[in-house]
Amino acid sequence: MRNSLLFLFIAILTGACTGKKPSAPVSSTDQEEVIPVSLHPVDGSVSGLPLRLSGIVTSRSEQRLSFKTGGVIKRIYADEGDQVRTGQLLAELDKTEIDAQVQQAREGLAKAERDLARVQGLYRDSSATLELLQNATTARDVAAETVRIAAFNQKFSEIRAGKSGRIIKKLSNEGELTGPGMPVLVLFETGPEDWVVRVAVSDRDWARLLVGTPASIRLDAWPGEVFNGRVTELAPSADPSSGLYQVEFSIASKGKRLAPGLFASLDVLPARRMQQTAIPVEAIIEGDGSAAYVYVLNPDSISVRKVPVVVDRLERDQAIITSGLANIEAVITSGTPYLTEKKKVKVVRAAY
Repeated sequence: MRNSLLFLFIAILTGACTGKKPSAPVSSTDQEEVIPVSLHPVDGSVSGLPLRLSGIVTSRSEQRLSFKTGGVIKRIYADEGDQVRTGQLLAELDKTEIDAQVQQAREGLAKAERDLARVQGLYRDSSATLELLQNATTARDVAAETVRIAAFNQKFSEIRAGKSGRIIKKLSNEGELTGPGMPVLVLFETGPEDWVVRVAVSDRDWARLLVGTPASIRLDAWPGEVFNGRVTELAPSADPSSGLYQVEFSIASKGKRLAPGLFASLDVLPARRMQQTAIPVEAIIEGDGSAAYVYVLNPDSISVRKVPVVVDRLERDQAIITSGLANIEAVITSGTPYLTEKKKVKVVRAAY
């Protein structure tokens, strides 16, 4: 019995040492994952892509009309929206006080002239000194200037339109007390050459523009119409609050009715060219300001690497790249969220 058990144990041990171990089934998770991707070609660098800007229609000249002196507003003759002509009376103060000041100044001048005439007679008779004559002459001259001042203030106790235009804002009402220089009406010049579009641009775009650079302008108020424009003014410094530069574009109205505040879209071909490359926005990963990355294929065509790029701006569905894509033929546009530089890829679509 003992020998039989020993023989059985040896037979089992021998079979275990010489027999083949059954192979375990291979799990699908043990296979390396392959990410399907799409490619988009990197076109050769383009020079001077159009700038697409937006702004607001306004007048070249905005006049904030006010009185030279303070007082009670007697009458306002213009309302918001009124079209006015050059020299038209728009508002006036109650002139009771200023008229009295003018009369007072005139009476003072008349007295100073009488005093001077009397001193001149005495001086001729050697009864008055030269000093008295000089003092009387000075008093007459001062009184005359006082009359001029009072008459000037009287003239500017009313507001007249300096140029033809439209009243767009009424800031005070009749019977209110207003101070010197306090705006009462806002006048926009609305001649065919007075309309402009003002936009704010970055320092990079500001540097690419010159006075006279042409623009195509579209207004939401006039769909389908394209208005011609050009740069007429470039701000010499940035707005401290936004860091952007103001640029003014003239706009030819083409006989259309324009109004302050209309929204405008502009396509501008910069005078100063910059070498740039356009790629689809979906190719951009890990963007931080102007710094970003894109994925490109390695020479083996089955792996990828990240390439740093500098993004100038986004235009609709394109990213404008200024550097980083030299000698790169294509960028990966789909599958990027699942990629790392260790992942294997398979190109399923190439937009060549």
